[in-house]
Amino acid sequence: MTDAVSIRQDIVSKKTSATAIAERFLSRIEAVDPKVRAFLSVNKPAALAAAKKVDEKIARGERVGLLAGLPVAVKDNICTIDAPTTCGSKILETYRPPYDATVVRRLREEDAVIVGKTNLDEFAMGSSTENSAFFTTRNPWNLQCVPGGSSGGSAAAVAAGMAPLSLGSDTGGSIRQPAALTGTVGFKPTYGRVSRYGLVAYGSSLDQIGPFGRSVRDVALLAQAISGHDALDSTSVNHAAPEFSTMLERDAAGLRLGVPKEYFGAGLDPEVRASVEAAIAALVAKGATRVEVSLPMTEYGIAAYYIVAPCEASSNLARYDGVHYGHRSKEYEDVITLMAKSREQGFGPEVTRRIILGTFALSSGYYDAYYNRALKVRRRIKQDFDRAFEQCDVIVGPTSPTPAFPVGAKASDPLAMYLCDVYTVATNLAGLPGVSLPCGLTGSGLPIGLQIQGRVLDDLAVLRAARVFERELALSLPWPSLT
Repeated sequence: MTDAVSIRQDIVSKKTSATAIAERFLSRIEAVDPKVRAFLSVNKPAALAAAKKVDEKIARGERVGLLAGLPVAVKDNICTIDAPTTCGSKILETYRPPYDATVVRRLREEDAVIVGKTNLDEFAMGSSTENSAFFTTRNPWNLQCVPGGSSGGSAAAVAAGMAPLSLGSDTGGSIRQPAALTGTVGFKPTYGRVSRYGLVAYGSSLDQIGPFGRSVRDVALLAQAISGHDALDSTSVNHAAPEFSTMLERDAAGLRLGVPKEYFGAGLDPEVRASVEAAIAALVAKGATRVEVSLPMTEYGIAAYYIVAPCEASSNLARYDGVHYGHRSKEYEDVITLMAKSREQGFGPEVTRRIILGTFALSSGYYDAYYNRALKVRRRIKQDFDRAFEQCDVIVGPTSPTPAFPVGAKASDPLAMYLCDVYTVATNLAGLPGVSLPCGLTGSGLPIGLQIQGRVLDDLAVLRAARVFERELALSLPWPSLT
């Protein structure tokens, strides 16, 4: 098993074939996924057919795409015409989209081999992948621990060597937090950089699709393939994406690292703190500059996020009513009871909780007290970042306050679960790009993640800084033993 960039080079140079690579990863899924449970569905015939087409193009001497022959796993809230899109929910258990999401279309155009759809917290609402209606995904580093969420299946698939690349979605940390907990690299682009067309909506002003990989070079390659303006998405940014994969390298010298004091306060695990501080010190020793910055609104980020996101979810999930598509209850007397019963049977407890929270916050008499006030906090959070970036190039800190925690440890305490995203939600509220990459292991052998955030549309600066850390730390994580 190796990184995606190396695999592609071997395929294009005919050292191996796309079919052989597809068969290797499909065999790995068959051997390992019964333990990890990262996949909700695997489409072996379609994957092998796609790989065969790549081999035929190479044999004819035709140009192949950026992702030629690379197996990619796709989070199951991203629409695929040839596979179910369940969102990890009973309400969409039998749903098959009539179209591909824009990112999926771009994967196919760049000759990727889509191997399957990955598990997630229901409708991407959660930080542990325990909220899936079907089963809990396990962390390959310790099968008794969670892989993070909501893109836990996509992160675990890469960490366990079942796919070199995967796609997730990030509404409040759902790519970066599971990347940190599974020892992978996860990148959330600037809001609007990657089309959301075909992504089943949770929080429309927060959601963003992004890649997982084993290295910064891997995620840069996949980010380049899926980025760009899309007329089908009204929030898509009409701004040409750089060629991330060819512009990554830079020196540590001159790189200004903003370190927020608010990211190193109470609640931060001592091993996480030590590992992140050591990583920053390593870059300073190579010529980077540490700049102390302040993000005073950080303490209000969770509160603002858990008003804005549920409000948007309340609106977006109103369409699942048992009438048009999705689960329909057989126990009803009229259209009102049909909708009520269908939603009661189809939605899990966390989704129900957030719909109720959002509906309450948007209700008459409470809109100004909750939603409107949260929007004001959101603006202040963005202003904090703007001021900080006047002094630094990127902002650096921990991705998650703790390493992976045991399955069930926080399942009965929603607030404790929400606090897993304390360092990530502000990135989404401000629409910034952010990446998590490994910076060490705990004494018990669990990965620790370092988060880098950048200015709006300065995705390249974030990836370049991540590449500097990756290169200078020279951290070579072993493959998890899956025990």
